[in-house]
Amino acid sequence: MQDYKSLYSFERSHSRKNMLRKGLFALPLLILFVSALYADFGEQSPPQTSIQTSPDSADPIVVKLKLPTLDNSKPIDIELDNTPIAASKPVAAAAPPAKQTPPVVVKATPKEINGKWSIHKVKSGDTLAKIFSKYGLSAKLLHNIVTSSPESAKLAHIKPGQELRINTDTAGEFITLTQVIDAIHSLEIKRTADGFSTERIKQQVEYRTAFSNGTISQSLFLSAKEAGLSDPLIMSLANIFAWDIDFALEIRSGDSFTVIYQEEFLNGKKLRNGPILAAEFINRGKSFQAVRYIDKTGDTDYFTPEGDSVRKAFLRSPVDFRRISSRFQGARYHPVLGKKRPHRGVDYAARTGTPVKASGDGKIIFRGRKGGYGKTVVLQHGGGITTLYAHLNSYMLKRKKGSRVKQGETIGFVGKTGVATGPHLHYEFRLNGTHRNPLTVKLPAASPVAKAYRDDFKLQTAPLTAQLATLSRILLADAQL
Repeated sequence: MQDYKSLYSFERSHSRKNMLRKGLFALPLLILFVSALYADFGEQSPPQTSIQTSPDSADPIVVKLKLPTLDNSKPIDIELDNTPIAASKPVAAAAPPAKQTPPVVVKATPKEINGKWSIHKVKSGDTLAKIFSKYGLSAKLLHNIVTSSPESAKLAHIKPGQELRINTDTAGEFITLTQVIDAIHSLEIKRTADGFSTERIKQQVEYRTAFSNGTISQSLFLSAKEAGLSDPLIMSLANIFAWDIDFALEIRSGDSFTVIYQEEFLNGKKLRNGPILAAEFINRGKSFQAVRYIDKTGDTDYFTPEGDSVRKAFLRSPVDFRRISSRFQGARYHPVLGKKRPHRGVDYAARTGTPVKASGDGKIIFRGRKGGYGKTVVLQHGGGITTLYAHLNSYMLKRKKGSRVKQGETIGFVGKTGVATGPHLHYEFRLNGTHRNPLTVKLPAASPVAKAYRDDFKLQTAPLTAQLATLSRILLADAQL
C-alpha cells in the first residue's frame, strides 16, 4: 500500500514540474508579444513580470504581468494561470463534401419565348394569305394551320373589323395566332410539339338587370328614346307585342310601357344591352304583358304570365314598313291600270331592299314571276292557309321552292317589280283559297308552355311579373302627380 502512495505522490510531483517547465517556456513568447504590441504606440515602459510558483502545492501556477498603460498611469495587473483544461472529446473528422452535381440550365427555345406581338385589323379585301405574307409567315404554315382541325378551318372566314393577333419569337417563327371574333369570343391557335392546338375562348360576362318606363306623347320611338331605350330594344319591344298591337296604326297618346331588360358588362364596363326579360304595354287602357322563358331544352320565347304564347302562328306585318299605302278593299281604283278592281291584300310601303319575312312556319310552294305581281313568293302553312308576297326586288338565295322556313326568316327583299308605282310589299292571306283581310283576320295562337315545364316556368318568371307590377304602380303614381 505504501508503494502505491509513493508512486502516486511521485507522479503528481513530476506532473506539476512538467507543467511549470511548459509555463516557463511559454513566458518569453508572451513577453515578446506584449512588448511588440506596446512598441506600436511609441516608447513605453516594458511590462514588469513576476512569477509565483508552488511546485509542491495543489494550487495552479500563476504568472503575474504588470503592464503599463498608454498614459503611464498605474500599471494593470494581469494574472495568467496554468489550470489544466479538461480535454474535450476528440472531434470526428468531417466527412468529405458530397460531389456537387452542377445545376442543369434549360435554355428556352425560340418558340418558348414570349416574343413579338403584331395586331392586324381586318379590312375589306383582306385574306389570310395576304396577312400571313405581310408578317413574314409562309403559305405552308397557313395551310398547316387551317387544315389542323375543323375549328381552325373557321379561321379562313375572317370578316372586316375583326382583329388578328400574331405572336412570333425573336427569330420570326410562329408561336400563337388569336382571332378576336367579338368583344367576348376569340379563337386561339398555338404551335405545339405535335402540330397545333385550337381553343375557343369566352370572356367572363357580368349580367345586370335594368328597367325603363314611359308614357307615349308623340310616337313609341320618340317616347322610348326619351326613356333611355336603345333602337334595338325599341324594335324588340314592338316585335314582342306585334301580334296584339299594330304599332303603326293603333298607338295613342297616353299609352304607356314598362321594360325590364338585361345589360352585359365586361371588366366593369358596359358592353351592350341584352334581351328584354319582361315587358308591359298598355294600349287604349288594355294591358299586354310578356315574360321571357328559356325551357330545359334551351328554346327561348315570350309568354303571358299565365304561360300562353304572346306569338300568333302568323305575323300581322311581315315587313318593317313606313306606312300602309293601300288596304284590303272590295274595289279600289288602280293607279296604273286606271280602273277599279278588288285589292285582295295589304300594301306596306318600305324602302327597296327591306327584308321581307315569312309570316309563319311553312313551305315555299312558288318562287318566280307571277304576272302583275312581279317577283313573288307563296308559302303554304298548316290548316289550309297560304300567304303571298309580291313586287319583290330579289329573293333570299337560300330559300328555294320546296324549302321549309320558320316564322320571321327572310324570304326576299322589297322592290317594285310587276305593276307597281313605287317600292312596297303586297301581302295576301288566304284561307282555303279565300282571301282574308290580313289586318283583321283572327290569327291562331302559337303553342303555350308545355305542361312538363309549367312549374319551372312559374319559378323563373314569377319575380319578373312581380317587378312589372311594382314598376307599373310607380309609373301610374308619377302620372297622377
